[in-house]
Amino acid sequence: MKQITSNEFASEVLGSPVPVIVDFFTEQCHPCRTMSPVIEEVECASGGTLKVVKIDASDESGLAAAFRVNTVPTFLLFRGGEQIAQFIGARSRREVERWIEDSLRQQ
Repeated sequence: MKQITSNEFASEVLGSPVPVIVDFFTEQCHPCRTMSPVIEEVECASGGTLKVVKIDASDESGLAAAFRVNTVPTFLLFRGGEQIAQFIGARSRREVERWIEDSLRQQ
């Protein structure tokens, strides 16, 4: 899991050959800290078929505003350079995996 800035967004997310979860977080957010290991486990379990990047919504407020991120944690799923799904808040690993599977299947 890599933390990126707006300067890296196009190459890391929009240009990725695999689906990408973008995790908008802040350091002060307890649910964000709770979700970090969950999202990391999901990425590791994917065997390289999925990538996760983290964006500090406080530091990258312009990017957060561009994607209408008003609450953290917010998770966006991108495939082929397009946002295809979003969820807000903490969830279990299984719920996250189900969200990914359902979102990718619908597209």
